[in-house]
Amino acid sequence: MPILKDFSLSTITAGFVASLVGLTSGIAIIFEAARALGADDDQIASWVWALCFGMAVLTIVPSLKLRVPVMVAFSAPGAAILATVSPGDFTLSQAIGAFIVNGVLMAAVGFSGVFERFMQRIPVPLVSGLLAGVLARFVLSGFADAATAPGLIAITTVVYMVARRLASRYAVVAVLVVGIVTSIVSGAVRTEQLNWSLAQPVFVSPSFSLSATVSIAVPLFIVTMAGQNLPGVAALRHANYDAPISKIVGSTGLGTMLLAPFGGYAFNMSAVSAPICLEAPAHEDPARRYTAALANGGFYLLAALFGTSITAALIAFPSELVHIVAALALLPTIGNSLNAAVRDEQHREAAMFTFVITLSGVSIAKIGSPFWGALAGVTAMLIGSIEVRRRREQ
Repeated sequence: MPILKDFSLSTITAGFVASLVGLTSGIAIIFEAARALGADDDQIASWVWALCFGMAVLTIVPSLKLRVPVMVAFSAPGAAILATVSPGDFTLSQAIGAFIVNGVLMAAVGFSGVFERFMQRIPVPLVSGLLAGVLARFVLSGFADAATAPGLIAITTVVYMVARRLASRYAVVAVLVVGIVTSIVSGAVRTEQLNWSLAQPVFVSPSFSLSATVSIAVPLFIVTMAGQNLPGVAALRHANYDAPISKIVGSTGLGTMLLAPFGGYAFNMSAVSAPICLEAPAHEDPARRYTAALANGGFYLLAALFGTSITAALIAFPSELVHIVAALALLPTIGNSLNAAVRDEQHREAAMFTFVITLSGVSIAKIGSPFWGALAGVTAMLIGSIEVRRRREQ
């Protein structure tokens, strides 16, 4: 089959690393969010199932149809908002109703084309600065782990440097293998809580209230669109892939509506893990990188099947390993993004505003730094264009 021929070790590895990053970077917050809303252990396992199953389907279907690596994730900032809900303020049923409202809003903004038209108005340098800022925060945290795991960080970094010179395409594969072996030999792998059991979806009937809509649905919608979909689209644009953004964003809203009763509170285009499958390290041929997304979706399906068991297996490895593998895998993307951001002198300053404000991680009114970075960049661009127009008129 032609599709099978498009797979390679590097695309499968990229898909695995992306799923590893996607799950481990936010799964702890998911547990906290579910607990805050009164979910029991079975319902928490259902949340993991719903999120993994939704990510798998929403990634595999468009990637297979379009032959483009479309990457979908759950909203980690959204989970952080849910985790701040005071126990007892809302019932789990009311929260589920708010999740459905959030899905309706996402589908409306997506399918209407409003979000895509907004993204098309942002110049490429600003998009590149936005993406570089989002990814740089993640990469910096990976190397900052040298304070707690200096040996692991040093070994994997040197292996990456050597592999990039000898076999660039398999550099991340080499880092992953060496990192796993190093973690096992050093005794850093925690296996005491590993267990294997199939996930069982638990349906929770929704109920709707104005207070839950205002307190949960609206903030969840804002942070998902501004903090996740915005840089997610930026990643796809930076990799030069042409995809129907409106339909993809709209489909994440539909997925949220359908899986909300099982715990699928919010899906969005992936921002951090997507470049692992979108850029050259996944495969030199851009036309074959969609198989990295298919592999990513396949690993999510496996995680959905075993629910919290797969999650426990991923968490068994030290967080430093996950962070440094992702950091090294994202280095080429950050370099390319920064290059594209500063290349055009006309938009250079606006792109740098976007980059540094996004990198700062500032959050105002529970809206993350990607939105404020993009807003600052667009503002600087508009002010610059007014000044240029004024000079011409003189």
